[in-house]
Amino acid sequence: MRKGYLLLETGDWFEGEWIGAVQDSAGEVVFQTGMTGYQEVLTDPSYAGQIVNFTYPLIGNYGINVVDDQSIRPYVAGVIVAELCHQPSHSQYRQTFEQVLQQYQIPGLSGVDTRELTKIIRKHGTLYGMISQTLDFDRLRQFLEQRKKEEKRVKKGEILPIVERVTTSTPQYYPGDGVHVVVVDFGSKFSIIESLRSLGCAVTVIPYDYPIEEIMKLDADGILFSNGPGDPKELTPWLKGYHRLASSHPTLGICLGHQILGLAFGADTEKLPFGHRGVNHPVINLETGQIWITSQNHGYVVNEKSLEKTDFIVTHRNVNDGSVEGMKHRYLPIQSVQFHPEAHPGPVEAFEIFKDFVETCKLAKGVRQYA
Repeated sequence: MRKGYLLLETGDWFEGEWIGAVQDSAGEVVFQTGMTGYQEVLTDPSYAGQIVNFTYPLIGNYGINVVDDQSIRPYVAGVIVAELCHQPSHSQYRQTFEQVLQQYQIPGLSGVDTRELTKIIRKHGTLYGMISQTLDFDRLRQFLEQRKKEEKRVKKGEILPIVERVTTSTPQYYPGDGVHVVVVDFGSKFSIIESLRSLGCAVTVIPYDYPIEEIMKLDADGILFSNGPGDPKELTPWLKGYHRLASSHPTLGICLGHQILGLAFGADTEKLPFGHRGVNHPVINLETGQIWITSQNHGYVVNEKSLEKTDFIVTHRNVNDGSVEGMKHRYLPIQSVQFHPEAHPGPVEAFEIFKDFVETCKLAKGVRQYA
């Protein structure tokens, strides 16, 4: 088997057996703790540009099917696994894990001590790394320098944010007999759209930079700001429009969409040491005291103290680290959550977030005032 290496900016490195496309790839190295759901992780646009380290020791055992993809293709920069199953056993499987990596030219390594790698990430915080054919740390340093330059150019508005890679290129309409929800697509998962449609909604998915005046013509009963990859502050040039949009309709934000709503209404966001990525994160509803086990995938959060200067109140909190997991506006029908209420993968006990949102859209239908 061909050998490969994972190089980390700390100087640490891991050797493994090459899987997928034989090419070097660099990105932020993150760990995902789910025992199942690797297909959904591969195709979740929120992982765009990241090297995903799967902590569960066996990946690929039930293969890849044709129903669980969350987008049209995987966007990950690479994958790291402890053991890869080459002969899946499931009635629905159509491809192996490695076949998908090869199809979309994604490199990976197997035979890596993924739990030791996770400990290094938890110790040092956010790390960048490179899946490499050689122990060439100079190339990793070159990538890091280029990455810093690109981040500065994004903040200056000189180049487009990473969501440009995963957003829809044109509006997409899905018919339904209920309320009409417009999804602002920062990298939306298919399961979000299907969750709305399961409640009877007609859904229009639009690009993240679609003109606000054109959105107003869509006669939406509600707006959903979707999940997606990257730093929410990369979307700063569009925040004024998002504020107007949310102020004019019942609105729900999920994950990145939650962070964007915070920024649009005057709050701040910050990066977690190593993020929340898994399907077993406990979240408490501060209004009811109920605890949900949730699916999460994010590296940034809304800074709670910054909410004091806004009209938002915290509704949900992470039980493990106390970070903000949900908020709602005091006067407007706007709510948002940091976790994924549709799961896929993960528990679905938070699905009532969608039900509440759709009911709010029904109540407001025909009586809203546009800002």
